[in-house]
Amino acid sequence: MKKNLLVAQSGGPSAAINATLAGIIREGSHSPEIGRVLGGCNGVHGILEEHIIDLTAQAPKEEQLFLLERTPAMALGSCRVKLPPIEKDKAVYQRLLEIFQKYNIGYFLYIGGNDSMDTAAKLSAYFSAIGEDIRVIGVPKTIDNDLEATDHTPGFGTAAKYIACSMAEIARDCAVYPIPSVTIVEIMGRNAGWLTAAAALPHHLGITAPHLLYLPEQPFSPESFLQELQSMQIGHSSVVVAVSEGIRLENGAYLSEQDFAGGVDAFGHGHLSGAGKVLENLVAERLGGKVRSVELNILQRCSAHLLSQTDLQESRAIGASGVQAALQGKTGEFMVFQRVSNHPYRVEIQSVPVSQVANREKRFPTQWLLPDHQGLTRQGTEYLLPLIEGEAQIPYLNGMPHHFRFNFSQPAIL
Repeated sequence: MKKNLLVAQSGGPSAAINATLAGIIREGSHSPEIGRVLGGCNGVHGILEEHIIDLTAQAPKEEQLFLLERTPAMALGSCRVKLPPIEKDKAVYQRLLEIFQKYNIGYFLYIGGNDSMDTAAKLSAYFSAIGEDIRVIGVPKTIDNDLEATDHTPGFGTAAKYIACSMAEIARDCAVYPIPSVTIVEIMGRNAGWLTAAAALPHHLGITAPHLLYLPEQPFSPESFLQELQSMQIGHSSVVVAVSEGIRLENGAYLSEQDFAGGVDAFGHGHLSGAGKVLENLVAERLGGKVRSVELNILQRCSAHLLSQTDLQESRAIGASGVQAALQGKTGEFMVFQRVSNHPYRVEIQSVPVSQVANREKRFPTQWLLPDHQGLTRQGTEYLLPLIEGEAQIPYLNGMPHHFRFNFSQPAIL
């Protein structure tokens, strides 16, 4: 009897995660070894509640998959649920096993970041320990690009493209008036500065902004920042600064913590924002003049109208490769990109044990940063540029991007 494949999405959204989902649906539906491709709504949280739909039935045609690939966010919804250690709560694992058996699941693909891979690792270990042949494969996604073992992550290229384009446009706008000004652009990145590094890509086009670049990988000194800003103002009437939301002071505290009033998520991460506003207030108080801050916020991860063609193609391909890995008998594996060359740009898709990725973070190499926070080295630029290349064909309806939706109210029929 053919086994079904179950796929779910978890963590934060991106503009390319649904291309990965489409790759899984396409590959799974065409495989003679797989019965149906099912989707868990809202990650492992929805699976525990048996909120499962039939993706084979809801997206059977290529035109539907085409739309899905170009739809931002997560078509299956998401969650931020951390499974407990099995020795502390075996019941939740037994419940998942019952559901998998009820729906005849033989393959489970979980699309997510490092925290989501914690779930994949725990489930794979549990199924293996009890001798259950349910193959678990982790498939990457995150705009933060902070997953170990892989050259880059699906979703990062498009977010980087949006940031680079936005920075080039902000630079043009800020240069309109002769009045001296400071514009601080806050970019996502809790502990890793990959996205903020992409803000420097307009330098490759001869655009001088951003003039200063601050990443979490380097301790942030407010006094040094003010000195560097003043030095930059000597040659530039309009100074643009790119800063990660997660920049930290030399004592390890987030710059934004003094304004932080929220809680933490299931993984213990604080909800950071406000580094740009803190710096805006600092500059206004200490230096005066016209100063403003811009927070790109969720636009960085949902702007699918600016999809990188490289990101789209690779996201689709790594999803399909995850299905192939499961069919080959692999379990407890995580799909990765290995870069073969920059000129021409080429990658290979491989897999590594998911334990190498779960709960780990990959930081931006500080050796790729120029001195005095003024940009990237050639090596850093050459790493980033291929990932933002190409413009995807985007379908429009009434002048707006046309998106795909699953019907969550139609449960999979056993």
